[in-house]
Amino acid sequence: MASLLTPVKGKLFIDSTRKSTHALDGAYASLLRGHSLDFDDLRAYEYGDQIRDIDWKATARLGSPVVRRSLATRMHTVLFAVDTGLAMTALAHDERPKKDLAILAVGVLGLLALRHGDDFCLVSGDSSGVRRREIGRSEAALEHTLRQIDRAVDAASAPSDRDALLSYIARTIARRMIVVVVTDDAPVTDETERLLRRLRVQHDVLWITLRDAEPVLESRPAAAAAKARRDVATRWAIPEFLQGDPDLAAELHAADAADIAHTEALLRRLEITHTPLAEQDEAVGALLRMLDARSHVRRG
Repeated sequence: MASLLTPVKGKLFIDSTRKSTHALDGAYASLLRGHSLDFDDLRAYEYGDQIRDIDWKATARLGSPVVRRSLATRMHTVLFAVDTGLAMTALAHDERPKKDLAILAVGVLGLLALRHGDDFCLVSGDSSGVRRREIGRSEAALEHTLRQIDRAVDAASAPSDRDALLSYIARTIARRMIVVVVTDDAPVTDETERLLRRLRVQHDVLWITLRDAEPVLESRPAAAAAKARRDVATRWAIPEFLQGDPDLAAELHAADAADIAHTEALLRRLEITHTPLAEQDEAVGALLRMLDARSHVRRG
């Protein structure tokens, strides 16, 4: 089987050519809550570093800004909570498999975690059950994690159950972690809100929404493309004659926009950093902006 991590590295490298390595490190470091007093090392200040990390005495002595790094930045666990139910077998907004977008998101954040000396683990599943992969600390472990997501989605036969994933974490994960929820754009429920309120007390929570493809297109596509429009849960095929209906497309867009606004308002109230991912070509940049935005969230 071809490596799933290699193309992730390629996409991350492309963004790294536009940003310094330390800028990427600074974005990732914005995830972390607080700092340890255990000194690690000093290095030159780079764009993306936090102002609070500058060692002013060393800066005055050396004549140029330097930042102080602590062991705290290397002792965290990122927990990926990934929906692997039927909803993930659908197409993403860019008409490519949503599963591939999930693998890209986990791969990018997993690589950044490893580069910082942090580790990661995976909780995945659907309405038939939730599974946990133990902590990994290497690229080989990250490759196996991505393959587990890939196989689980390919074999999916049960509906997605986001609340089951969140409930599992709330019940079984006591150690503080950075929880990254990777899910589709299904509306959030009252139970989702209750679980998130509970989780954010114990963990640092981030939310990644994978946008669905348009079920009804504004212009009529070729017949072959129209036949591919099928609900993944019910297997109901969307009739070809509906494609290109502007009134129906507008109605669906309005309903989708209302659901998105509700989700974003809830996550904003809970101070949970959120980013939607619609296409693979823009995903890495969106993830880095999400990490950078995390540094501006007021900590409780």
